[in-house]
Amino acid sequence: MSDLYEDDILLWSEQQAEALRRRAANEVDWENVAEEIEAAGRSERNAVESHLVLALLHDLKAEAWPLSRDVPHWRAEARGHRADARRHFSPSMRQRIDIAKLYREALHRMPAKVDDTAPLPVPQACPLTLEELLAEPPEAGQP
Repeated sequence: MSDLYEDDILLWSEQQAEALRRRAANEVDWENVAEEIEAAGRSERNAVESHLVLALLHDLKAEAWPLSRDVPHWRAEARGHRADARRHFSPSMRQRIDIAKLYREALHRMPAKVDDTAPLPVPQACPLTLEELLAEPPEAGQP
């Protein structure tokens, strides 16, 4: 069971919460203990989703304002948020993360202007899959 904790905290937290709910004891507030354990898994999923929204937002800004002096910074921020998302990601999150919803959130966060310049058009639907967003970047010097 501790391997599952290390490999997939979301799934572990859900299983542990359910096991605690089945257990009957008056001296422990099992329902709230189970809720807190489930919250730990949700917190990890929320962290992944937050990092993915920020990665998408920074990529969108770089695409919308390709001539901005901030493009290298935005690309670096996007890479950093993808790395953070990979670090928090566990396999059971795959079917629970709605990339289309996260992309809409990133679009909603786009500024109207950068340096008094309106954005170039960007895709209105996410052009990437979750797997592509979480993929390890190629080694330096490799395509």
